[in-house]
Formats: sequence, C-alpha cells, structure tokens
Amino acid sequence: MTENAGSRLYSGVMTPADRTWPPASAPVPTALATRIVDLSAIARNIRRIREHTGTGLMAVVKADGFGHGWLEVAHTALDAGAEWLGVATVDEALALRGAGVTAPVLCWLADPWTALADAVKQRVTISCANRETLEAVALAARDAGVTAQVHLELDTGMSRGGASEDEWLALCAAAAVLQAAGYLVATGLWSHLALAVDPDPSSTRVQREAFDRGVVVARAAGLAPATLHLANSAGALEHPDTWLDLVRCGASLYGIETVRGRTHGLEPAMRVVSRVTQLRRVQAGTGVSYGHAYVARRETTLVLVPVGYGDGIPRGLSSGGEVVIRGLRHPVVGAISMDQLVVDARDHPVALGDEVVLLGSPERGEPDAQEWADVTGTISHEILTGLGGRMVRRHINTDMKVTS
Repeated sequence: MTENAGSRLYSGVMTPADRTWPPASAPVPTALATRIVDLSAIARNIRRIREHTGTGLMAVVKADGFGHGWLEVAHTALDAGAEWLGVATVDEALALRGAGVTAPVLCWLADPWTALADAVKQRVTISCANRETLEAVALAARDAGVTAQVHLELDTGMSRGGASEDEWLALCAAAAVLQAAGYLVATGLWSHLALAVDPDPSSTRVQREAFDRGVVVARAAGLAPATLHLANSAGALEHPDTWLDLVRCGASLYGIETVRGRTHGLEPAMRVVSRVTQLRRVQAGTGVSYGHAYVARRETTLVLVPVGYGDGIPRGLSSGGEVVIRGLRHPVVGAISMDQLVVDARDHPVALGDEVVLLGSPERGEPDAQEWADVTGTISHEILTGLGGRMVRRHINTDMKVTS
C-alpha cells in the first residue's frame, strides 16, 4: 500500500475514483461470518471409526449436530454406514422423522411429562431409566395402538442418567411385565462411560463389569435385548472392551479428539470465516475496546472483524485468541464485543475484504475448537455448539464438490 493510499484509507476520505472495493462486478455478501461444514470430513471420520471398531455405529446428531446441521449430518452419517442416530430430546427425534429419516433413532431424555405419543407412533426408540418413564411409554403405546421400543439405561458409574444397580432389577422386571402385555419391547440395554478420556485400559473396567452384571440381571428377568451399547466417542477410539454391539459417537464425528494425549486421524469438519471490514493505524499507547484492557505497545495496524460473543465467539479469547489472515496468525486484542472483535496485524499486509479464519485446520496452521477450548478453559463440544447467532452455515462436500 502506498503512503498516499494509506492516508486516504485511514482518514476515511476517499473520492469516488479511489473506491476500488468491492469491485462493481463482485457479488455482495450479506453474512458477516460463515460456518463452512465439510460433510465429507464427517463421512471420513465415521468410516475410520467403523473400520476401527468393526461394530455398528450410532451417530449422535443432538444439539443441531453439534452445531454442524442435524439433518445434513444425519444423511451423511447414514450414507457413510451408521446404523443408528442418537438425539437427546423427543423434538429432535420427531424432526428427523418429519424430514423423512426412517433409520433407527434413540432418544434418551424422555420423562413421564413428555408427550410421547407421536414418538411412539413414529417408532422412535425411547430410553427409560426409571419405572415412571417406562410406564408413560407403555401408556402412550396403548393409546396409540402400537408396540413401543425402549432401551433401558443402567448407571454403571457416571452418576448422571440411568437406573442405579439397586433399582435395576425392578426396572427390568417392570419392562418384562409390560413387554408380556404387548405394550413395549426392550430391544436394548445401555450405559454411559465417565472416564474413557483416560487411555489407561483400567479406566473403563469397573463400568464394563457393572454393565455385564446388569445384562445378566435383565436376561434373568426375562428380557432378550438384541443391542448392547456402552462406548461413547472416547470408548470407541481407545477402549475395545466397551465396543459391544454398537458404539455411540458424537464428538468424534465432528473431528474432536476426546482421549487425553491421543490422536486418531480425525478431521475437524467446521471452518469459521469472516472478513476485514475496517483498518486503522494507531500509535503506541492507544487503548483498544472496552476498558482499554489492551494498550498498543508500538505503532501498529488494528483490524476490525464483524463477529463477537453474540455469534458464539467466547469472550475468553480476548486474551490468547488468534486468527489467521493471509496465512499468518494475528492476536485478538482488547475485549471481544457482542458483534465485533479487534486483531493486531502489526505491519503485515492486510486489506479490506480479506478473509479472516477464526476456526479451521491445525494442519494449515489455523486455530481449531480445541485451541479455543484450551484458551478459554472449556471443551471443544461447548465451543462448537455455542457458535451461531448471526452466522450463516454453508455445507460443502469436498469429495463430491457439492455445496449448499
């Protein structure tokens, strides 16, 4: 940039002849930030996991597919070989059915106060962790004139969802009675791992043994579940003793490495980009953003990026966060605002309209969700599911060169 052009740009005084951005022929983008989801990366992650475990796979598409798009991910997962889809809520399950998805779907956050009739009619498999929910499913099935399908959940050490070992026999006995009456069929048993992020094989042993005991109890009560599942993403990646008939994978589908200190060749599926909308040259001692928590130590170029915590960018990135512009990393400086953040580009060349990569691929030297999580003291799951606001989302398939 010449001195004269720079003075015009930073002063904001430009004649019509000076205005070269955007070019007259260029399309005018409306979105200030975009989440670009590569569905082919999700498909490759699924194939890697299935080849690794040799079992069936349940693709977890709850929370809008971890922010990647529930329906697009569901179709991608099924095309890549997943046999099941997993969701948290009945509404999520019914959305899949309403979109024409006929594959088996497990919903694990139903309770006795949930309207279950439509889910039962649509052959959504309901997880039951207590007799009250089991009886609510049976009543919904009776009223609908169908036989419901349920998976019984045993708490093997997570101390979150599931029946305790003390309650398990009564739950299985109740399921056997309702099954004999024709209201429901207990087609599966499952539990969730608490410590699988630890690669030590002993971290899952106690829960696997508790689950085995629970299976014996269920069969003794007269149940004959066809599907047993225990492994989450970390279990699927690192703990063969937990694989059983089916592995439930959420984070790993989207490229999150969930086992401490290990990598398994997973690919991040989401790229978040914005653009440079303002530039200013400032002198040493200039305070930046609210509270002037950052003060420029030397003359430098500040870049404005039109995205902030209203779009899911954590405020914790105000200190330690970085973005990539023209292949170079630059630090986020000053407090991140609701819809703006500031980057220190130093003396590197930057122009209005340049792409700003907020999240991308570590292989290309770009930050990923794990890096953001490390800076802000959280986990990648929270980062990905928190993105949105005014960001648009665009799906691509680099294997097929398809975009939507």
